Amino acid sequence: MIKFLDLHKVNSRFHNEFQEKFKSFLESGHYILGNQVSNFENSFANYCGTKHCVGVSNGLDALILIFKAYLELGLLKRNDEVIVPANTFIASIIAIQEVGLKTVLVEPDIDTYNISISEIEKSITPKIKVILAVHLYGMLADMRSINDIAKKNNLLVIEDAAQAHGAVNEEGIKSGNLSNAAAFSFYPSKNLGALGDAGAVVSNNEVLIDMIKKLRNYGGTTKYVYDTVGANSRLDEIQAIFLSVKLKLLDDDNKKRRDVARLYLSKITNKKVKLPFYNLSDNHVFYAFVVLVENRQEFIDHLSKYHIETLIHYPIPPHKQKGFSYLKELPLPITETIHNKIVSIPISPVMLNEEVEEVIRIINQY
Repeated sequence: MIKFLDLHKVNSRFHNEFQEKFKSFLESGHYILGNQVSNFENSFANYCGTKHCVGVSNGLDALILIFKAYLELGLLKRNDEVIVPANTFIASIIAIQEVGLKTVLVEPDIDTYNISISEIEKSITPKIKVILAVHLYGMLADMRSINDIAKKNNLLVIEDAAQAHGAVNEEGIKSGNLSNAAAFSFYPSKNLGALGDAGAVVSNNEVLIDMIKKLRNYGGTTKYVYDTVGANSRLDEIQAIFLSVKLKLLDDDNKKRRDVARLYLSKITNKKVKLPFYNLSDNHVFYAFVVLVENRQEFIDHLSKYHIETLIHYPIPPHKQKGFSYLKELPLPITETIHNKIVSIPISPVMLNEEVEEVIRIINQY
């Protein structure tokens, strides 16, 4: 069996160090917002090139807290509108909805799967106050163009960087440092994954970060003194330990993912399979390697017959989900085409060369 992602194999590389760190953690007697969270926050901010990082409980909360902080600071108000790619994961939209903002779905580019710049420009109105740039599948959105549009229209730019840890633009700037603020998820399957739920916000804006620190801890920074109404959304000390250990290998792991992607791109020759766009730079970290096929189930069944696992990121677009029925009338043909035809094939830093070659062989047989 060639697993889509062998998490046991990914994490077993750190087994001994995890055990040592866990023993120290257990003996410390300090389990909430201690030195381990602070250490990871500093390390991850340095890694992203930002001044600040706040560890939170998951990627969805990271987005919610950014929006809520801007509301608390008076830079946004309820019913302001947020542009977001229509083919994103639903967390992007839940965060907008959760704080009383309005979602404006915009079509992606059919080749990159990231938000279309021309469609953003068509969607700008006086009600739009934010562009939420999602680096889908691990490839940076066109942040230069997005930031130019934002500057011209006095908009905030927020990165949903949940799938793009370590992606770097042509100027050497990493995801998380290409906007006003960015949200990361450390869900176990991510390129930098915890051993449970975890997330973070990074930004260069100290005022915003101070507000997010309050909001993640019930609304206060001093015990039993609350300046605003917040939530319980703190990064666990134990997850901070695991993340600090794994962060040291993130760039190596991303390189291995790109190496696998290059093999796929050079050796998969089946004309029935549309390969993803990639310009061979470090702007893509291949959280997922997504191909497009006309008869998706037939393709999945073919790979399954040879014991190759696949996933679909994602089978139903947000505007077709029952929970977002208020979006259902939107005409989004590109989004629907993508969601009806995409398949994610195995990619990870622990795939063996012979596994990669086998996936290539079986796909070329399809």
